[in-house]
Amino acid sequence: MTLFPPVIESPRLRYEVIHPDYFDPYEMYEHTREGAPNIERITEWVTWDPHPHPKQTQEFVEHVGKRFDEGKGVDYAIYPRDDEDGAGEFAGAGGISVDWDLRRGNLGTWLRKPFWGRGYSGERARTLIALAFDVLDLEVVGVTHDPENDNSRGAIEKYVDALGGRKEGVIRNDIVIGDEPRDSVRYSITAEEWEEATDGEYEATFEW
Repeated sequence: MTLFPPVIESPRLRYEVIHPDYFDPYEMYEHTREGAPNIERITEWVTWDPHPHPKQTQEFVEHVGKRFDEGKGVDYAIYPRDDEDGAGEFAGAGGISVDWDLRRGNLGTWLRKPFWGRGYSGERARTLIALAFDVLDLEVVGVTHDPENDNSRGAIEKYVDALGGRKEGVIRNDIVIGDEPRDSVRYSITAEEWEEATDGEYEATFEW
């Protein structure tokens, strides 16, 4: 049995683990390759560049698959469920990395442009936060965004506020985007804040 569930379902989304044993790299490469629709906007504020060839996508799948096997984190392919527009399409990816010594998880995600503005980022965040606190027994979940990424700021502040979390502040030269060091804005939610805000209730199913 793995630490992380290979499949999760929330009200509108299905999450399937990205792992070389289960996931076809070409399914992601189609949307992460150089020249893919809206790829420059998608990658504007993330730490990876458009993939020049499918081998880079394969290497990413192998990397996160190894992290899954070692219990250090998990990345999921995200698909809208049956009643959603674009049901069954690859919508993007989201995951959580874990520092067991600090009992802390860190969230990350990206979505294809046709799936922006639907509230999927917040639903995905709530689902992975539930995984962090109620399954993995972590104590803190953090998330960051580039100071100039207003879309991420709005989405993150919405769910962090709703879950009782807080803005920690700006971390200088925390990430690299386009070969340049960038600041990041960090937020965190504790297990106690999550419990108080939700009474421990959430709509998600974890499948092993």
